[in-house]
Amino acid sequence: MPQPIQTLWIRRPLACSDPDAAGGVVVQGDRILEAVPDGGSPAMPVDSVFDASRHVLLPGLVNTHHHFYQTLTRAYSPALNKELFPWLTTLYEVWANLTEEQLALASELAMVELLMSGCTTVADHHYVFSGALANAIDVQVDTARRLGVRAALTRGSMSVGRDDGGLPPQSVVQDETTILDESARLIDAYHQRGEGAMVSIALAPCSPFSVSRELMQESARLAEARDVRLHTHLAETEDETNYCLKLFGMRPLDYLEATGWLSDRTWLAHGIHFDDEEVARLGAAGTGIAHCPSSNMVLGSGMCRTLELEAAGCPVGLAVDGSASNDHSNLAKEMRQALLLGRLRYSPSRVTHDDVIRWATAGSARCLGRDDIGRLAPGRQADLALFTLDEARFSGAENPVAALLLCGAHRADRVMVAGEWRVSDGQPVGLDLAALLARHDAAAAELRRAL
Repeated sequence: MPQPIQTLWIRRPLACSDPDAAGGVVVQGDRILEAVPDGGSPAMPVDSVFDASRHVLLPGLVNTHHHFYQTLTRAYSPALNKELFPWLTTLYEVWANLTEEQLALASELAMVELLMSGCTTVADHHYVFSGALANAIDVQVDTARRLGVRAALTRGSMSVGRDDGGLPPQSVVQDETTILDESARLIDAYHQRGEGAMVSIALAPCSPFSVSRELMQESARLAEARDVRLHTHLAETEDETNYCLKLFGMRPLDYLEATGWLSDRTWLAHGIHFDDEEVARLGAAGTGIAHCPSSNMVLGSGMCRTLELEAAGCPVGLAVDGSASNDHSNLAKEMRQALLLGRLRYSPSRVTHDDVIRWATAGSARCLGRDDIGRLAPGRQADLALFTLDEARFSGAENPVAALLLCGAHRADRVMVAGEWRVSDGQPVGLDLAALLARHDAAAAELRRAL
């Protein structure tokens, strides 16, 4: 006879982002079985208990946009103090020399850093494919599986290099046939469907002006045929708008629509420079927006119209973006940045800590096309982030949930993914963090020496 699946009660947390789960949650296997009300107990006896009386309980955070490889080029002197286009052209010369081993280390470091910040679902946008990186996404799948995190991995692409008026060097661009064939292979090999999926694949040309019109159109057709999602950068800077007007004779969103991308299958990174009419069109289409506050500030790109986009009908999620424009991979810290930037754009009464937590959980899940994560509700996946308030920065805090953002939480004490503890006592389970940091630092130095 098969043994019954064990149940675990995350018992009576200090505080919880969801009032319906104020008494904690009961986990059975990889799902939440029950949300326990404040002061209550589980409806049925449980097999074990985790005392959460020191912890603030949140759904696992969900990151919607990143570039893992950029952890190797943080605070890189030649790229400092530049806006997006010159920043990119400086760094492309470095990224063109990436090796598969370096990418593996960069991806592992980024995923671990996200995981330690309470993030249970990671998304990456990888679009640099030199000859040495033919199997880049395969490497990332292997890393995510080993770490036990959920991963939305996008097969990025660039097909327009400097010889054709683009920004990247020719060594990192590919032809359309290679890109589409590889995209189809990755979907067949790794894309999981349905509730509880651990790995998903999306198609992600780097930006509308870094690939051909034909590749944009064919990517949309392939995504529809294979039922996968679409992702790209859009409306990040005013320079991009001017570039698209000059190149295509239309604004970025018009071009996106003309190539078949304006739909609820798509989520966009940044999404800053939209006018009122464009916001309404995005909302009507249900297109998602990955809000990247720190990166937008570092590069001086602008402030996303989060409230208008969400009110129009867009899923709004949160993202750390790449670690060369942030320069960290910490989603807990990104929540604080989103709160502060939102209050600067709007007002303290219009952007609350609850709003930002929603963006980082349920909103981000919607961007990735998922409703099985991002909430502490029965039937949802058992992805949990538990934070303690035992650092000096939290001393005197009256509202524990608000304190996570206002006082600057940066590391989770416990993180569960699909019912398994992946962070315990603030450290990744089963991983020698010091050894990883040493290997990663060495890889970054090696990449710089290759110039």
